[in-house]
Amino acid sequence: MNNSQQRDADPKRRHQARGTDRSVARRAELITIGRKLFADTSYDALSMDDIAKQARVAKGLIYYYFKSKRGYYLAIIEESVSELISRASSDTELPRTERVHRTIDGYLRYAEHNQAAYRAIVTGGVGFDTEVHAIRDGVREALIGAIAEGAYGRTEIPPLARTALLGWLCSVEGVTLDWVETPALTRDTVRDLLVRTLRDTLNVIEEFEPDYPSPPRDDV
Repeated sequence: MNNSQQRDADPKRRHQARGTDRSVARRAELITIGRKLFADTSYDALSMDDIAKQARVAKGLIYYYFKSKRGYYLAIIEESVSELISRASSDTELPRTERVHRTIDGYLRYAEHNQAAYRAIVTGGVGFDTEVHAIRDGVREALIGAIAEGAYGRTEIPPLARTALLGWLCSVEGVTLDWVETPALTRDTVRDLLVRTLRDTLNVIEEFEPDYPSPPRDDV
């Protein structure tokens, strides 16, 4: 009997595995509930009592999994942005135009449907929150890598190119914040605007770094 069969035959281990699976599922369920609660409500506006009541769980259960309200909030943000990072890093087989457009469109969709979490990420969270800043920096690096891959076919780029793309991304954050606050424009219009300013940025990068030419106009 191999080790796997021994574990399967051990009732205690089977019970522990089921308990772990239930814990993972329960934690994921609480994060899903939290994403809905924080979708349009600020961090300060929700107390732990409010969260427990609306989630229909004992407050102690939230403390058990997340230790504190802040821990719960950070777990929700990390989970909610994982989808955004995954989208930015995927679809590498698509043509450049579609890849860039889909990345920017997915970014806007995320901000549109997760407004409270998006504001927390790009503005730094509750006060000066180093952990939220780290999450934001991770999102930025993932998006810069996705854009660089689409534009140049590689993620490793010179410092000047990275700085220029970071400047473009910071402008994207400002435009997106303004758009979700006052959505006078359609998502398609905002996406096309951001794609156009990206092309301008890539043209400037080419002027400083001739080895990194801007892709043909039809490619971005």
